[in-house]
Amino acid sequence: MTRRAGAASKRPFPRSVMVVVVAFQVLGAIFFSYDTLGPLLGLRNEPLDWHLHELIEICAAAGLIVGSVFGFVILRRSDARRRVAEEKLSALSVAFCEMLEARFVAWQLTPAEHDVAFLVIKGFSTQEIAGFRQTSPGTVKAQTAAIYRKAGVTGRAQLVSLLIDDLMEAEHLPLRVPAA
Repeated sequence: MTRRAGAASKRPFPRSVMVVVVAFQVLGAIFFSYDTLGPLLGLRNEPLDWHLHELIEICAAAGLIVGSVFGFVILRRSDARRRVAEEKLSALSVAFCEMLEARFVAWQLTPAEHDVAFLVIKGFSTQEIAGFRQTSPGTVKAQTAAIYRKAGVTGRAQLVSLLIDDLMEAEHLPLRVPAA
């Protein structure tokens, strides 16, 4: 199947079609409620002409069936889009980790600095990192200072910004920043 044909089959249903289907379902629900509850609540005393009654029931049932089919198709499409998004997110996560590892190797981080840098990038505080690594906050501060020096930045914000810049310059990203 060509890309164009595949894209056409995944096109969303026109809004007008969806509105008509929902309108049929609502009218069917109103009719069935009126037909069932009308005599009980005294809303009507005379039965509808049986031809009209059958025609309305057929239309209401058809609306419910078509709505169910549309709902099923939309649910399947939504599930497929969710799976694709999860796959892309997983691939991006792997690519980000690979990029981090390449940077850490280029900066020649020690194993301890590697761990601390990863936790810094994840946004943990010095106190939290010290707790995770069972070291003193002073040790973590010394390690982060070494990381910043090796990365050529002055702090956490610049470190994260540097890595975001790396992501934005990646060839696979569709983002293009306009020239100033």
